[in-house]
Amino acid sequence: MAVLIDTRRLGRWSLNAVATLAMAYILVPLVAVTWLAFWSQEIPTFPPEGYTLHWFGAALAQDKFVNGFLTSLQVGVAATLLGLVLGVPAALAIARRGFFGRAWINQLLLMPLVVPGVVLGTSIYVFQVEVEIATEIPILGSIPGLIGGHILIVIPWIVRLIGASLAGFDRAIEEAALNLGANPWTAFWRVTLPSIRPGIVAGALFGFVTSFGNLEMSLFLLSPGMTTLPIAILQYLEWRLDPTIAAVSVMQIALIAVAMIITDRYVKLARVV
Repeated sequence: MAVLIDTRRLGRWSLNAVATLAMAYILVPLVAVTWLAFWSQEIPTFPPEGYTLHWFGAALAQDKFVNGFLTSLQVGVAATLLGLVLGVPAALAIARRGFFGRAWINQLLLMPLVVPGVVLGTSIYVFQVEVEIATEIPILGSIPGLIGGHILIVIPWIVRLIGASLAGFDRAIEEAALNLGANPWTAFWRVTLPSIRPGIVAGALFGFVTSFGNLEMSLFLLSPGMTTLPIAILQYLEWRLDPTIAAVSVMQIALIAVAMIITDRYVKLARVV
């Protein structure tokens, strides 16, 4: 009996140790970047000589960071909204309809999550070149072209998380609404949609974060003079290395954290994430 108890205790300790290491692996870089953003010296050296908020003001004073943020925000919001328009019906069809090739289509929609960003960016770039040659529509290097590329990396999150919500949805509730006289649209709007709302919100949130922070694909789709926030950070690091980048990263992390907290306040993300 003592051996059994010791084995269970050892297993619990091992699991806690692995979980602690995993959390440290995730959180230590965030803590380090946040700490670095407040160092007073221009060239980071340890230990810090003092602390200041100067680097946050320096980041906001540079147009390339502000313009990059606005471009990333515009593209992320547009790609998320259009991804919802396409992803919600796709998730409903895959979860509820039995048709030939459903599994293949499901895998195809999730493919952008596993395809390397450089490969995806190159493919979309070549596709847009061919489209521009065939139609003479100036899509290459434009904001609509960039949004179109970002939709591809938003849809997998939307389809996957809405599919998770639909997996736990009891269709008998929707059928009861139909039997009581509701038409299919009313049943969806008043019964199905509230039930899968956590998946929709979570998919939109994760899709937006993915789009907002995308670097590899955006490098291929932007024209000269245009920039997103990740690209602005990369260009800054080519010439300077000071806590300004850490300050930009902290503001980006804070923005995403606030969005997740507000979202979780109204829609419990833990239900699907």
